[in-house]
Amino acid sequence: MGSVNKVAIIGAGAMGSQIAAVCALAGCDVRIQDINEQNFGNSMEEICKRLKRKVEKGKLSQQVLEDRFARLIFMPEIESAVADCDFVIEAVTENIETKRNIFQEMDQYAPKHAILATNSSTIVSSKIADATDRPEQVCNFHFFNPALVMELIEVVKGPHTSDKTAETAMEFARNLNKTPILLQKEISGFVANRMLGSLMDEALDLYERGVASHEEIDLACTKALNHPIGPFQLIDLTGIDVHYHVRMQRYEESGDESQKPAEAVRKKYEAGELGRKTGKGFYTYV
Repeated sequence: MGSVNKVAIIGAGAMGSQIAAVCALAGCDVRIQDINEQNFGNSMEEICKRLKRKVEKGKLSQQVLEDRFARLIFMPEIESAVADCDFVIEAVTENIETKRNIFQEMDQYAPKHAILATNSSTIVSSKIADATDRPEQVCNFHFFNPALVMELIEVVKGPHTSDKTAETAMEFARNLNKTPILLQKEISGFVANRMLGSLMDEALDLYERGVASHEEIDLACTKALNHPIGPFQLIDLTGIDVHYHVRMQRYEESGDESQKPAEAVRKKYEAGELGRKTGKGFYTYV
């Protein structure tokens, strides 16, 4: 395993498309795969709007943007997407069986030297690695939302992950102009989200007990703690469905009732009020 030049992203939702854009802007040849090309089209439309603002502010030249994005190609099949790639990043729904099936395909069609990574911050790679014939080349490679903006990547070394894989992943993250941290042990939620999760739990508890409204709790975080956005704004941004599935995954792993999604989150999830993506969550978006 040497330097990473060709990258494949499996899953063209909002997160996968942003990861693909980050890789393309860093100069990689990128292939992005999804069963629904419309997902990619919708996500790229939003990404282009964001990058247009950077061009207008002189932070990115139009020529560089066009040149780099010319190297980002959508492909409908995993087999063609991962062929000749050095690094493959899975960014699909947080379902372990779905991920295991995808990793089997990635392993079958990707070159033998390729690293197979998951963007999941909930499902550790040791639950997926044995679906491949290269567990030593499997790791978590976790971007934060929005990936175009957030600087940190968490590289997680499972008991199966080789030192070389971890080193290559760290180097690749730096080449993407990101700041990586290396976790020497697997733990659900990793570092940043475990700390953030404690804050979200307290915010939801205060809200459900009627201590303060979600707007006021968000204001406490932005105006007193100097956070860029409050916890309810963040849940809406990342998706109430994502928050719900993460907590259900933790509950299923631990059997601890306290790990279940908060009642307010469950109600929003069941009502289909998933945050910004649906136009309504804890806030309403026009």
